[in-house]
Amino acid sequence: MKGRIAALVMALLLVMYLVLVFQHAVLFISTGNPAGVGIGIALLVLPIVGAWALYRELLFGFRTQKLVGILRADDELPVDDLPKRPSGRPYRAEADAEFEIYRAEVESAPESWRAWFRLGLAYDASGDRKRARRALRQAIAFYEAEPVSA
Repeated sequence: MKGRIAALVMALLLVMYLVLVFQHAVLFISTGNPAGVGIGIALLVLPIVGAWALYRELLFGFRTQKLVGILRADDELPVDDLPKRPSGRPYRAEADAEFEIYRAEVESAPESWRAWFRLGLAYDASGDRKRARRALRQAIAFYEAEPVSA
């Protein structure tokens, strides 16, 4: 819950920042000075890119939380029992060994969102955030492609 509150606070701060940048962009453009207009246009692009990035990150977070909830309800969420360093990160060798289990699961069921999600968690435990996010995005895509059962 702390993480969700922190993410929402950061999102609100970013929205406030984007509004201020947008206001300054309008002020620069309204000067009529070519340099001011150029700066204003550049400042208009920043809030658009920032809003898009914020939307994508929040959407990713909400979707992964939904899948975590489903796995938890079905008692299919992997147990985090890896030995950890004082920093809280698991030891790499143990995380890599457990990773192989989840990689094999994906190879045996390549269209299972559950397998991809667990692989993403294993990548994260191994310290590979880029692949973790890619696997979680794949899990989300497979989940959303599943037909809705009535």
